[in-house]
Amino acid sequence: MPMKVLDATLSNFDGVFDKFKAEAPNYKANLILFLADKDPVTSLSWCPDCVRAEPVIYKKLEVSSDDMALLRAYVGDRPTWRNPQHPWRVDSTFKLRGVPTLVRWENDAIKGRLEDHEAHIEQKIDALVAAT
Repeated sequence: MPMKVLDATLSNFDGVFDKFKAEAPNYKANLILFLADKDPVTSLSWCPDCVRAEPVIYKKLEVSSDDMALLRAYVGDRPTWRNPQHPWRVDSTFKLRGVPTLVRWENDAIKGRLEDHEAHIEQKIDALVAAT
C-alpha cells in the first residue's frame, strides 16, 4: 500500500484529524507533519527550516517499506504562527514550539517527535518511522 497523504489547515484540521485517527490502524506508521504555509505568490514556504526539512522528510518516507499515512498540517502564514495563542501551540496534545515538527502518532497519542532543529536529519527520521 502506498503512503497515504492527507492535508489539513487550521480551519479543517479537526475533521481531517478524525479521519486520520480512524484510518490509523490500517497503517504500520502514522505521522503528522506540522509545517508552514506556502506563499501563494512564490509557492515557497515562509519558513526556512521547512524548506530545508521537507524534501528530506519526503525522500525518507517515500523509500520506507512500511505502509504509512502522513497528515500534513499547515500552521498558517507567519503572523498566524507567531501568535503565542496559536491553537496548536496551546493544544495540550501537540504543544508545538516550532515548525516543521514531525510527530509519530500511535494509539491516539504522540509516540515520538522531531522538532524544527532536527526534522531534517535523515537518521532521526528513520528512527522515528521505525519506532515501535
